[in-house]
Amino acid sequence: MYKAIDFVIPWVDGNDKDWQKEKAKYEGTNSGDNRDIRYRDYENLHFWFRGVEKYAPWVNKIHLITWGHLPAWLNVKHPKLNIVRHKDYIPKEYLPTFNSHVIEIHLHRIEGLSEQFVYFNDDIFITRPLVREDFFENGYPKDIAALDVSIRADEIHGSAVANCTYAINRYFDKNKTIKENFSKWFNPSYGKYLIKTLMLSSWKNFTGFQTTHLATSYLKSTFEKVWEREETNLKATSQHKFRDKRDLMQFIFKFWQLAEGNFMPGKLLGKNYNLGKELDSALHAIKNQHHKLICLNDNDGIKDFEAVKERVNKSFQKVFPKKSEFEIQ
Repeated sequence: MYKAIDFVIPWVDGNDKDWQKEKAKYEGTNSGDNRDIRYRDYENLHFWFRGVEKYAPWVNKIHLITWGHLPAWLNVKHPKLNIVRHKDYIPKEYLPTFNSHVIEIHLHRIEGLSEQFVYFNDDIFITRPLVREDFFENGYPKDIAALDVSIRADEIHGSAVANCTYAINRYFDKNKTIKENFSKWFNPSYGKYLIKTLMLSSWKNFTGFQTTHLATSYLKSTFEKVWEREETNLKATSQHKFRDKRDLMQFIFKFWQLAEGNFMPGKLLGKNYNLGKELDSALHAIKNQHHKLICLNDNDGIKDFEAVKERVNKSFQKVFPKKSEFEIQ
């Protein structure tokens, strides 16, 4: 008997005038990341739902997180759909928030969320069949355990990743962790990532963990455990209205699962494409369904957003021409 696996996905309509007015009240309250690319909508969320229906019909529940707005096409009566507004699960003292880190670190508070769940961003799409074992095995999250260096060129994101790594080092001994879970850290399915682990193994502390901008498997109990130990820092993050270099982020829960050995080795399920530099490759990958998961990363390098959006959505339309039951017929 399989245990329930839920999907969780946040979505924001950056064109919502009421949302824009509320956001404007708090701009300048901290020196965080408030760029338009954090909020602009490619208007293709329906393709995400079509992918779920076609290629992951086994999903137990989909928790769609929203500020309050909803797509006009959404069938809110679908039995697998749970609409989750920020006020439904984020403590009111932290609202409103425009910080994705805050939205993510409180996920365990979603009412009815299953112990096993997969977290998606709204730029990560399913384009080939998925099975439960892609995400969980014997109740454990599937993941890639590989060392990395936390420093990133993006100051806000890079700092948040580094903050999570520092936190993990306060609780875990790197050498003991790897020794006790050797076959999980040096698993042949990781391929090239094994090289980084070998190169960084001599360092006493965790220098970082390999991350991919794809869907992540989580245990709700991991969130609860980390909150018990890192409540002060997680509460501090929750007070930042926009992404901030002092933040912790969802990766602290991912890193904790890895450091605790509470996972099973997994394979890379897809690829992340930078739409500012790799648009043609991304479109080719969509139309030819190269990956189980594909991430279309928005960024400042896109010169003509509307033109890129149109090309991306035309490619998805060829793969998913029919409406799903999550759409009003």
